[in-house]
Amino acid sequence: MKVKKYTALNMNEAMRQIRGELGDDAVILNSRQVETGGIFGLFRKKGVEVIAAIDPDVKKQPVKIERKPAPKTKTKAKPELESIMANELSEIRDMVERLSRQQQVDTDTISYPPELRSVVKSLDGHEVSSHITAVIMKQLLKKWYSGEREELDPETVSKWAADELAALLEGVNTGPFTYGKRLLCVVGPTGAGKTTTLAKVAAYTVLEKKKKAAFITTDTYRIAAVEQLKTYGDILNIPVEVAYSAEDFKKAKNRLKDYDVILVDSAGRNFRNPEYIEQLGSVIDFDEEMETHLVLPLTAKYRDMEKIISEFKAISPDKVIFTKSDETDTLGAAINIQYEYKIGSSYITTGQNVPDDILPASGEFFIKRILRS
Repeated sequence: MKVKKYTALNMNEAMRQIRGELGDDAVILNSRQVETGGIFGLFRKKGVEVIAAIDPDVKKQPVKIERKPAPKTKTKAKPELESIMANELSEIRDMVERLSRQQQVDTDTISYPPELRSVVKSLDGHEVSSHITAVIMKQLLKKWYSGEREELDPETVSKWAADELAALLEGVNTGPFTYGKRLLCVVGPTGAGKTTTLAKVAAYTVLEKKKKAAFITTDTYRIAAVEQLKTYGDILNIPVEVAYSAEDFKKAKNRLKDYDVILVDSAGRNFRNPEYIEQLGSVIDFDEEMETHLVLPLTAKYRDMEKIISEFKAISPDKVIFTKSDETDTLGAAINIQYEYKIGSSYITTGQNVPDDILPASGEFFIKRILRS
């Protein structure tokens, strides 16, 4: 790891120096305001001091090595081997769970009247929790026993199931950002799609709602992340402020005090690291002016989603944004989370295109997709 300290008049100049010398893969380790120059303590100029680092291995080109019959060194291969074994064990565990669940579903399905079995298969196919499935099927059985069974068709059964699922989600505050608060912050694990989602919300805010919007980004871990948001800012013609500290965040808010809406992006890091949540709180002021939405990719495993929700509980997210619905065939996690945790969803993203691939969240979207299968 190559680490170097830079001093410049402002952060933009420091970033240019870092990018020019270390490249876009450099990471910012620390930054602070400093004073330089002057005589006898007078006429000193304010500036910034930034410590950046780059892992040189990232830029190394693969070296072609002549193959020799020398024995492999077990010590060097061990970490890679352990990683491969861990992934394989995880896949085997998932496969066993799926088979076990499928066997249980097959057994349960047989116990239901033939007219109702398609509902069980649809719910299980989307990995809706067994607890929710049991609740739904109990209500459907009551209707089946009390109804005209001879005239029962698949559409009627599907409507029964849709009504019961909707009833389970009743009372959960679902729907898009209402602009009741001036700041909307998105948080979540790395790779969830926070920045792209925020750009989609910004486009809707500016183009459809005709509101004056601005960005603040605290995602300064990678230089390219700031540039990505600035690109969206240039396209939408809205300003972008960069905050490296709580003081920066406060000043940025003050500079944007005349804007209707401030959309706040945050760094995505490994959610298993508890220090990550603490770092978020040390920069972003999660006060009463702000609504916080947790971004969860529907491609993630449900138990990982539960872990993420548990870790982010410390900053009390108001809603969930479900991303990457177009990249998975299983949407049951969205139902499970909203029912089990009583936290509503605000948006669903359906692709990478900005600003088109985003929808206001609704229980109806998930229910229709799950039951039509």
